[in-house]
Amino acid sequence: MKEHHIHDNHDHVHGEKCGHTAIQHGDHIDYIHDGHLHHPHDNHVDECVIEVSETNPDTCAPVETDHVHGDNCGHEKVPHGDHVDYLVDGRLQHVHGNHVDDHGPIEVISK
Repeated sequence: MKEHHIHDNHDHVHGEKCGHTAIQHGDHIDYIHDGHLHHPHDNHVDECVIEVSETNPDTCAPVETDHVHGDNCGHEKVPHGDHVDYLVDGRLQHVHGNHVDDHGPIEVISK
């Protein structure tokens, strides 16, 4: 696993039934926590980002939706590359101008 930023002073313990959505991220599990991806590691919590890849591109790939993403829209924010996407039915959606792009699948382990 590559180097990650360590989330300092993180008192919450992530794990099964902790109340946060768990997703598969490479060879480990991350928890979506207030727009961040947290990975418990040794005695600390790493801050992770979904890498831009063939599976999760950052290209313009419009999807049809009447939903407006934003704070309190009901979808969780997920860091992806240099931007933030929203997790919708196991897929990343990115607000791009006047449309929404599909940025690929995310395997949801538990909600």
